[in-house]
Amino acid sequence: MAFSSCGVYSFKGNNPPEGIKTVAVPLFTDNSGFAVSGIGEKFTEVLKNKIISDNTLKLVDKTKADAVITCSIISIKDDALVISGAENVTKRKITISVNVIFENLKKQKKIWERNYDNWGEYNSSSNSFSEREAGIVIARDKIAEDILNDIISNW
Repeated sequence: MAFSSCGVYSFKGNNPPEGIKTVAVPLFTDNSGFAVSGIGEKFTEVLKNKIISDNTLKLVDKTKADAVITCSIISIKDDALVISGAENVTKRKITISVNVIFENLKKQKKIWERNYDNWGEYNSSSNSFSEREAGIVIARDKIAEDILNDIISNW
């Protein structure tokens, strides 16, 4: 049996909105009230690196961009996930929520606005939050990937 194909299909999409070839990503604002030093800067860096690596859109300064991605961290929750004997918390779950506005600067029009929630877990013992950053990194990477997918996929 022979199989033939009429085209190449991809689940990635790679179809940003028409006319959008360059994008700016200003510094994420942190409105969460959760004390994590530098989280806005780190989120911004991760999203920018994903955009650069993807190579669908060119990352530029806002004055030269076709579109801008404005992001705000709206909440961070740190909850017990696994409690062992003697009520010791051995795993914790950190959940981050981010609001994202994707705006066409040429048309002065909002393309979309969405909220993203994701989480990461980390080991915890004796109320030590030393591994919290590992959970934050997991949640941050998942959210940045979700944002990128929605920007470049025109489903």
